[in-house]
Amino acid sequence: MASVPGKSCGSCMMCCTALEIVEFKKPPGRPCVNCVASGGCAIYAARPNVCREFECLWLTERALPQNMRPDRIGTILMEDADSDEYRAVCEPHQPFEWRKPRVFAHLLRVAKTGRVVVAKAGLNSWRIFPSGETTPTV
Repeated sequence: MASVPGKSCGSCMMCCTALEIVEFKKPPGRPCVNCVASGGCAIYAARPNVCREFECLWLTERALPQNMRPDRIGTILMEDADSDEYRAVCEPHQPFEWRKPRVFAHLLRVAKTGRVVVAKAGLNSWRIFPSGETTPTV
């Protein structure tokens, strides 16, 4: 899916830190070895397909406003193609950023559409139900 015009990663590098990147043997929560301290990627032009193909939902969903950019809410919104889950992925050292009122309200709206909504931080995850109830997942 293509990025929405007017949206770009800018200084956001949450996907480079919060997500696991198997190709680099990078665990979730650690910056990728190719992250540049001032922002961006040292190998951007030659980055692997997993990086080229990844776009968070903030980049591709017109309805998500500027204040929902991952680095501004501490949460990457994404869809998992294998499980069809709607995911909110946080840094392991800030596992409850998905509980921020603005983010939680968004996740609740998605859950009420019938989607399976899961918040993740490292190896921990929580299911968000349409009722607003949350439970750890195994």
